[in-house]
Amino acid sequence: MNGGSGMPIRVLIVDDSALIRQLLTAILGGDKEIEVVGVAPDPIAARDKIKALNPDVLTLDIEMPRMDGLSFLEKLMALRPMPVVVVSTLTQKGADAALRALELGAVDYVAKPLSDIREGVSALGGELIAKVKAAAVARISARSRGQVARKPPVFDHRLSTEGRLVAVGASTGGVEALQELFTALPANIPATLVTQHMPAGFTACFAKRLDERCAMTVTEAADGVRVLPGHVYIAPGNRHLELVRSGAHYFCHLHDGPPVSGHRPSVDVLFNSFAAVAGKNAIGVILTGMGSDGAAGLLKMRQAGARTMGQDEASCLIYGMPKAAKRFGGVEAEFPLAKLPQEILACASSPPAKSEAAR
Repeated sequence: MNGGSGMPIRVLIVDDSALIRQLLTAILGGDKEIEVVGVAPDPIAARDKIKALNPDVLTLDIEMPRMDGLSFLEKLMALRPMPVVVVSTLTQKGADAALRALELGAVDYVAKPLSDIREGVSALGGELIAKVKAAAVARISARSRGQVARKPPVFDHRLSTEGRLVAVGASTGGVEALQELFTALPANIPATLVTQHMPAGFTACFAKRLDERCAMTVTEAADGVRVLPGHVYIAPGNRHLELVRSGAHYFCHLHDGPPVSGHRPSVDVLFNSFAAVAGKNAIGVILTGMGSDGAAGLLKMRQAGARTMGQDEASCLIYGMPKAAKRFGGVEAEFPLAKLPQEILACASSPPAKSEAAR
């Protein structure tokens, strides 16, 4: 992989639109660290060019002739896993397809504009370049088509301290990581708030997909809704999610403040609110993602007495956010993704830790 070798990242563009292929070639080819080695109008042509050109990263449209992008991606990730960035329209159908692509193993997605194609695609240049570069260093593995679902462990609330709450932050690779995490947890987990970097058109669809597959209730967070055990609340795209308290009860609070750590929703915003109102009753979890969003907030949670944990490097698609949080001192311990469910339940079943100030 050329992402860390000093050689240009070799990219193959797959899209049935000649205009899109031209625009993406100009954008990516304009970066000195990227080389567009070829283009293909459909997956059949792409298959041959992958063999001939051996690209480092693929950009992939979903709706194409001869074979749709999802069918192609599923076969690709099973037979020749490689980093893929999906470039797709941000419609409801497009959101469903993009989420499915991430579940199949795509590293990330870029929303293709519905109008003003030339200006819209050009405006996405910085985002596309950043995601292609991140994909080049992502940890890609073959996907099994017959994975056996694990039975969630039992969580005995009689052992739980009243008022435990969980905050989870994720970015690149988070769609698959969150699905694996929550399908391995029981229905009666502590109330959980999640910030996943995701556009506004995706989060309701993502919450619905998780709700259908997990034992607990998963919804897109709404402003003012009371936070309850057995529920997971996903931050809406383009809105910050915070935990607030009124008397003995906790609530979701949404707002449109400026981006924090480069993002809205921001993991730092979520974690900071947990540090302020939940303190030692909180559990903070930071998962795969590029950048450092959540690092400062997780440290504040830990300083307030919360239990904190990060996903380890080996199980991360992108070991960026957990690495930054660890360097900041916010991560109490790191675990493989497969072990995080039992660690969360173990923390939820134990008495709150004493804060640093109380020691």
